[in-house]
Amino acid sequence: MFHRDKGTIGFYCTPAYASEKLMNEVSVALEGFTRRFCELWQQDTGGWPASEALYGIPSPCIVTTTGGDVRWQPQPFSPAADLSAVERALDIALQPGIHAFYTTQFAGDMPAVHGSISLTLLQAWSEDDFQRVQENLIGHLVTQKRLKLSPTLFLATTDDEMDVVSLCNLTGEVVLERIGTPQRTVLSASLPHFLTTLTPQVI
Repeated sequence: MFHRDKGTIGFYCTPAYASEKLMNEVSVALEGFTRRFCELWQQDTGGWPASEALYGIPSPCIVTTTGGDVRWQPQPFSPAADLSAVERALDIALQPGIHAFYTTQFAGDMPAVHGSISLTLLQAWSEDDFQRVQENLIGHLVTQKRLKLSPTLFLATTDDEMDVVSLCNLTGEVVLERIGTPQRTVLSASLPHFLTTLTPQVI
């Protein structure tokens, strides 16, 4: 994990340790936001988050099903997985944080606000849904490659279907990007910081 550099008393981190540290920071920040999101639902409605869009779709997250929606709570992601299939498909190394973002937990999508931007944070609802997420990421990256755009990895949708919140795969910054264009606005210097500054919303 750490190596001592001969002739000094300092230590330096290996790349593997740095990646592991970032992934852990993303997991902690994501779990923190999810907890705030669920607590807000409990305060406002007295129950777990509800979703009409996920009604009828199997998931380990489902607590109860009513006439037109499901109540859900986050569950640990199991079995352990990562986005290596995406890396193999594109022959690309992904930012470590994106692995943790999509494999820390199973959960429903979560509305939130960042500054003046209303967004819906995307998550994997089940193992089957995780496969869909990977396929969509591959399609997104293939399109960017064809258009000669630098690679990004989507994190959230917005009210404008042409704008998505993404992780820049080159810098690790969180950006608001216009799909199919080079137009990008930096929202946060890192994914952990972005997640900790989100304000959950009950919609």
